[in-house]
Amino acid sequence: MLTPMVAGGVVFPGLFLLSKSTLQRLPQLRWEEADAVIVSARLVSSVQAIMASTAGYIVSTSCKHIIDDQHWLSSAYTQFAVPYFIYDIYAMFLCHWHKHQVKGHGGDDSAARAPGSTWAIARGYLHKEFLMVLHHAAMVLVCFPLSVVWRQGKGDFFLGCMLMAEVSTPFVCLGKILIQYKQQHTLLHKVNGALMLLSFLCCRVLLFPYLYWAYGRHAGLPLLAVPLAIPAHVNLGAALLLAPQLYWFFLICRGACRLFWPRSRPPPACQTQD
Repeated sequence: MLTPMVAGGVVFPGLFLLSKSTLQRLPQLRWEEADAVIVSARLVSSVQAIMASTAGYIVSTSCKHIIDDQHWLSSAYTQFAVPYFIYDIYAMFLCHWHKHQVKGHGGDDSAARAPGSTWAIARGYLHKEFLMVLHHAAMVLVCFPLSVVWRQGKGDFFLGCMLMAEVSTPFVCLGKILIQYKQQHTLLHKVNGALMLLSFLCCRVLLFPYLYWAYGRHAGLPLLAVPLAIPAHVNLGAALLLAPQLYWFFLICRGACRLFWPRSRPPPACQTQD
């Protein structure tokens, strides 16, 4: 177990530092530190998402029996990804810090580095990113121990499907980068927004009904009978995982509505939300 976790603890922070250094030092780029930090954090998140979704696809397609079949990648990648969530909490804080400095809220450098100012920025970060920080902490403190201890080697198919939820992350990251550089009205941003909405819907929201349907097919049960046939704590866990996905999907839909139908001519559906 220790080797994959150590590897993850080296790969993700190392990739972040390498990307940041490259963006700052390449003669053709020479980016400011704030831009380099924010883009590098998005890049690492995208790389992790591609790795996770690829591992999830391999695991889920390799497990013909959805309960008993096992694949070594399911446990190996879960352990490898744990340091990413810890790193990403800090990386998100760095992004928040640099955005704060760029906006000029921090005053001069000495004031920005004062303890009181640091705590104020940290509180602002936790207020703004509370749900994401809570999600990452739950991945490390709850989901990882459960996947290692409670599963006892069963259900690799379901874990593989859960890893494939990361398919939408690269589109989310690219969208944030395009917004950072004020490219909201480009064709690339609109295409990326549509792909982000579609991938988030399929791989994060509809994932849970699909998992219930897959178990029902395995057990010979109709979809609506599955929640009554499985333990209550499984339903509770699924609901807790689904809840933030629904909230984030609502935010994505609201952003898409504003992107494709600006306020000057909103459709009736958007008018009711504004």
